[in-house]
Amino acid sequence: MTAKLANKVAIVTGAGRNIGEDVAKLLALEGAAVAVIDLDKGRADKVADDIIAAGGKAKGFVCDVGKEEDIIAAVKGIIAEWGHVDILVNNAAISDNKHMFDITTEEWNRTLAITLTGPFIFAKHAAKAMVEKGIAGAIVNVSSTSGYYGRDRAIGYTTAKGGIVNMTRSMAIQLAPHNIRVNSVVPNKIGSPVGRDTFNPDRKVVNLRNRHGLPADLAKAILFLVSDDSDFVAGTALWVDGGVSAIMPGSD
Repeated sequence: MTAKLANKVAIVTGAGRNIGEDVAKLLALEGAAVAVIDLDKGRADKVADDIIAAGGKAKGFVCDVGKEEDIIAAVKGIIAEWGHVDILVNNAAISDNKHMFDITTEEWNRTLAITLTGPFIFAKHAAKAMVEKGIAGAIVNVSSTSGYYGRDRAIGYTTAKGGIVNMTRSMAIQLAPHNIRVNSVVPNKIGSPVGRDTFNPDRKVVNLRNRHGLPADLAKAILFLVSDDSDFVAGTALWVDGGVSAIMPGSD
């Protein structure tokens, strides 16, 4: 059976652990050369080395997605390495976990820079690279159920993830003439919490699957959206939340 992403080049941000790591490894398993983007060089290199050891193609790239110069350098480095870009998965994010009275302006700005502005800038430069090479590309932005519902904390994070939702729609419209599809995924409590390494099996979850979401669950959904299997899917949000969004508030 032919690999779904044979000869493709994929960028995955925040790929040094958790969801990003699983996404990078699955895309590589399906034939893509993967640029493993992370702020931590050790994490990026380890994931890339794991992929190579399994017979795939990958390279780690250190990048602060809150800095445009880092993003530009990463995209140039990826093109120098593999010649083109076909896929971008905007996964990197941070959470403030703060009440609006407690968050500082600096914390607010940093949360939006990483979680909303970074995906915009990465998509901008990756899409330009796709257009220059005539690539029919695919971009997936990772949103969250927190982007659709209010919370009693994480005011910056919820704002940023809400922005991802409509940014995805506008990107889809603006990049459609260039044959680039843009979609988002909407996870809920998958793997370890944002910015943490440890998965807590005792973390309470309420959903229709009666289990915790796993990074592999989201990775498979993203694979669908970046492959030809979803050629007729554009500008939409794929909910990968175990059905939590279908439950009426107050339901047991």
